[in-house]
Amino acid sequence: MYDYLLPLVGPDGLSIGRTQMPKFLRIGVHQSNVSGYTSKAWWVRRVGSTVFLKWGAVEVHGVGDGRKIYWTLPPQAKTIRCGTVQRAKDYAKTAIARRRNHRYEPLAGNIAIRRRPVDRGDEFEQALATILFVDIVRSTEKAARLGDSRWTQVMNHYYAAVRRELKTLRGKEVVTTGDGLLATFGAPAAGVRCATAIREAVRTLGLEIRAGLHAGEYKVSGAEVFGLAFHIGARVAAKARAGEVLVSSAVKDLMSQSGIRFKDRGVHQLKGVPKRWRLYRVEH
Repeated sequence: MYDYLLPLVGPDGLSIGRTQMPKFLRIGVHQSNVSGYTSKAWWVRRVGSTVFLKWGAVEVHGVGDGRKIYWTLPPQAKTIRCGTVQRAKDYAKTAIARRRNHRYEPLAGNIAIRRRPVDRGDEFEQALATILFVDIVRSTEKAARLGDSRWTQVMNHYYAAVRRELKTLRGKEVVTTGDGLLATFGAPAAGVRCATAIREAVRTLGLEIRAGLHAGEYKVSGAEVFGLAFHIGARVAAKARAGEVLVSSAVKDLMSQSGIRFKDRGVHQLKGVPKRWRLYRVEH
C-alpha cells in the first residue's frame, strides 16, 4: 500500500549480480511522504538457475531518504529450481512484471527484521474481542481504470467513511493493509453493525467490500497484537463474496439475543487454520 526507485534493477528488469535483488512495496492511499503505516513487500532474487522469493507484511517508518522498512514478522519464503538459467531468468522477469502490474512500487534499500529489546518490561497480555477484516473487491481493476490520482482521492474518502463508522460503533482500528482494514470491537453486535454500515457507506463511492468477523482471544504487547484469531478472521473475510458480511460460528454463538439474522453458509476449511469452521452470512 504504500517515487519509484530502481537502483537495484538492471535494464532488463532483473537483478544485477548475486547481492542485488528487486524489492517491491505495495502502493495504496499512502504516499512516499507518509510515515507510520503497514503494507506488503516482495523480494525477488535469481542465482543461476534458481529463483528465491520472499514476501510478507512490513512496517514503513520515516519519509524520503530516511524511510526505513521492517518485516513485521519473519517473511514467508519459496525457492524455485528452474533447471536452466534461461528458465530462471524468464520466471524472475515474469514475477517482477506481475508485481508492477499489481500496484507495487520498486523499492531500494534493505528490508530489516525489527529486533525486540531483550529486557523489556511489558509482557504479553491476553485480550478477547470481535475481530473485523474489510477489503475492497476488485480494487486493482478499479485503480487501473481510475488512475493513481483519482484512486488516491477515492481511497481517502473510503478510509474517512470507514473510520467514521468505526468511531460511531466504538471500534478500534488496528492496522490498514493497502485497501483493507483490521479493527476490533468489545461487542460482536457492534462489529457486525459496523461491517454492514461500512458496506452501505462505501457504495456511494462506487466501491463494494467483503467483510469477515471472528471472536477470539489474542495477545497484546504495547501496540502489537498477535494470535490465531486474526488469521481466522482474515480467512473468514476471504470466503466472503462481493457485498457479503460473513461471521464465524464463534461470533454467531455470542449473538443469540441481538436480533440480527444469519444464513448458514456451510462448513469451510479455512486456509492454514486448524479444523473446519461453520460460517454465516449476515442478513438484512
